Amino acid sequence: MSKILSVNAGSSSLKFKLFDMPSEQVICSGMADRIGHDDGLFKIEFGGKKLKENHPLPNHAVGVELLLKALVDNQIITSFDEISGIGHRVVQGGKFYATSTIFDETCAQHIEALIPLAPLHNKPNLVGYRAFKEILPKVGHVAVFDTAFHQTMEPQDFLFPIPYEYYEKYDIRRYGFHGTSHQYLSEEGQKMLGNPAHSSIISCHIGSGASITAIKDGKCVATSMGLTPLGGLMMGTRTGDIDPSVLHFSALRAGKTHEEMYEIFNKKSGMLGVSGISNDTREIEEAVYKGNSRAILASKLFVRRIADFIGQYFVRLGGADLIIFSAGVGENAGFYRAMILDEIKEALNISYDAAYNLPLRGVRAMISTPASAIKVAIIPTDEEVMIARDTYHILNAI
Repeated sequence: MSKILSVNAGSSSLKFKLFDMPSEQVICSGMADRIGHDDGLFKIEFGGKKLKENHPLPNHAVGVELLLKALVDNQIITSFDEISGIGHRVVQGGKFYATSTIFDETCAQHIEALIPLAPLHNKPNLVGYRAFKEILPKVGHVAVFDTAFHQTMEPQDFLFPIPYEYYEKYDIRRYGFHGTSHQYLSEEGQKMLGNPAHSSIISCHIGSGASITAIKDGKCVATSMGLTPLGGLMMGTRTGDIDPSVLHFSALRAGKTHEEMYEIFNKKSGMLGVSGISNDTREIEEAVYKGNSRAILASKLFVRRIADFIGQYFVRLGGADLIIFSAGVGENAGFYRAMILDEIKEALNISYDAAYNLPLRGVRAMISTPASAIKVAIIPTDEEVMIARDTYHILNAI
């Protein structure tokens, strides 16, 4: 047995889960939140207990120290020697990595070089790795990339119709994200289908950040997010795909720089921008029931964009065996699942149990009926277990 720590370092947080492998049993989980603030919060759950403590968290290294101290103080482990590997979520692996890999200094240099493509993510991912490496220098580290699963796309699926030299010189192309989640959903979806030799799955990771992936025989053939997580679907605060001239024209009209408008497209658009209420679909759903016209419009636009991508990927795959809903909205919002399915059910000959679907939250379930031409399932995603699996297998192969 091995204890593997899965780590997801964000700009102001450090989430973690400790697994007993290969059984995949969760030993503990938690996070250090509000990193960079004096009123930071550290949370850990283990053995049915939940502990919360406030601490100054000036940087990720302090968060790492609190985590490791908590593991020993609460007798979750007797010593650091029990941790045989640490898997780190890394958002952008670029053209360098089509699979997870040993996290060493060469890997760290590649991740650093890719910071311009994912400035909000790659930098803290790297900071988290270095903080753990300093305290646990002898433990094996593995980098698990959000972009890796999508590296099986063909050039006609990942290239943009811009001068080819921009791809050659600057690596500008579609990378896609949420790959660790989509890979997990693909594997679990195939199990639900009975592990057939061939399968076509449309995986919908729909949260505040959202993406859809077309999966053929367990491999990504197309995905909605692009060069950065701004592309693809309309999201909580992001525009998703729009006419490129909107950026230039909006900047001119609003008297803003392109950089300022790009920030608005990332942080003040999407559901928040259209509704004027919130980026949280739960608050928007409440406003819909109260008859708020902007909330209704935001919901319809959100749903239509998702439906359009599902239809596009149905064609790309030549049909579909299974559509999966996952992530914050996909797992927990029967209201939005129903709206999406109502948009596509006639064209794709889908039948689902509306009464069964509506209250479901965070559970694995098949919501399509036997009469449906395509099965429709809810599968809660588990990126942490995918990180643990890759870390365990890679370190044990050395």
